Amino acid sequence: MDSIDIPATAQTLVTFWDKTSAYLAQPWTFYQILILAGCYAAGWVISRRVEPWLEDRARTIKGKPGLLRVIIAVMRRTHWIIFLILLWLIRLVTLELTWPSRTYLMALALALGWAWLAISVSSRIIHNRTISRLIALAVFGYVALGILELRPDAAAFLEQMAIQLGDLRISALFVLRTVVITAGFLWIANLAGNFFDSRINTFEDLSPSFRVLAGKVVKISLIVIAGMMALSSTGIDLTALTVFSGAVGVGLGFGLQKVVSNFISGVIILMDRSIKPGDTIALGDTFGWIRELRARFVSVITRDGREYLIPNEDFITQKVVNWSFSDKLVRLDVDFGVAYDSDPHEVTRLAIAAASTIDRVLDAPSPVCWMTQFGSSSLDFKLRFWIADPQAGLTNVRGKVLLAMWDEFKENGVNIPFPHREIIMRTPVEVVSRTAPEAE
Repeated sequence: MDSIDIPATAQTLVTFWDKTSAYLAQPWTFYQILILAGCYAAGWVISRRVEPWLEDRARTIKGKPGLLRVIIAVMRRTHWIIFLILLWLIRLVTLELTWPSRTYLMALALALGWAWLAISVSSRIIHNRTISRLIALAVFGYVALGILELRPDAAAFLEQMAIQLGDLRISALFVLRTVVITAGFLWIANLAGNFFDSRINTFEDLSPSFRVLAGKVVKISLIVIAGMMALSSTGIDLTALTVFSGAVGVGLGFGLQKVVSNFISGVIILMDRSIKPGDTIALGDTFGWIRELRARFVSVITRDGREYLIPNEDFITQKVVNWSFSDKLVRLDVDFGVAYDSDPHEVTRLAIAAASTIDRVLDAPSPVCWMTQFGSSSLDFKLRFWIADPQAGLTNVRGKVLLAMWDEFKENGVNIPFPHREIIMRTPVEVVSRTAPEAE
């Protein structure tokens, strides 16, 4: 690491401290500190009464969640707003009574306070609270250094903290600038990608799979372009990165083998359109409908409300049942039996009539019922019917059909048999009845 110019840095700090100490020693500095403390205390007390009322009024806004987030963020900083307004009014009065130099601390507090208020409220557009706070602190630090006129000194100090890698000199300022610029470019690329993705999804003439594929290609392309632009804008020669491309490529090949496999599998799925959002699928023991196709996995929601994140590779390497690949028509079978004294023709008619009363059972193709065999204790039948909404469940519609058949059979005197067994004893057995002993 390069040696830091200690005398120059120490001289800068000593000069800043001397100016600060001289200003703090003045009587008007003490008065300004008291004014700042009094204004803040007054703002805090007033906000305790005003803030709940304002927040309740703001929550009456309906249908605009983004605007509501910003308004609530402003309302929760009511004490800061009142503090800054009171301080501004007192400074105006003080400027009429004395020299402007005696209000320097108040002016500095006003500048920093309004900057922090604007930055903290604006950062609320970021939903992740931790990232929002980090960005707010970083931006405020940069603005505060500018207000205090310390930005050149801070930049020079960070520039001195550096390491030399061959012909490349990496300083703390360079790393910080690279991180900030890269994050900014990637954030803008992500916003633009989400915008184009939402616009592509509005094209109804495109298939769902193609819309997903086009949206992902646009987002990935924008992110790659943003990363290259960020590195170029920081002064990094992209040709220098080719030195590490071989080793990095081998490392990524082994370390990210599954990730790359799932990503490529996702692209294949989108291109061959074997599955798409809304399809009802069965994969192993998982039965549900596809909610979303992602770069690494497929989101499948089951009938019990569970959401399974299944890797894309499983849809390529395993057997998948797509109930709605060609169309959403699904045929279901219900096996049942009736007593031997029943008329098979009447049973067939009653079973078809019972299935036709269920809303989800389609009239075309119409239900059919066939006698399949003479069972050991019943005449066995198979009822077949079609539905067009398998995502709504299969067991429930079978259950409704069975209940409708039970009602029809009971009303028309058709009995559902149960097995009868006759036991023949080779050795005669004497049956003795036992009675309870009489009470003495």
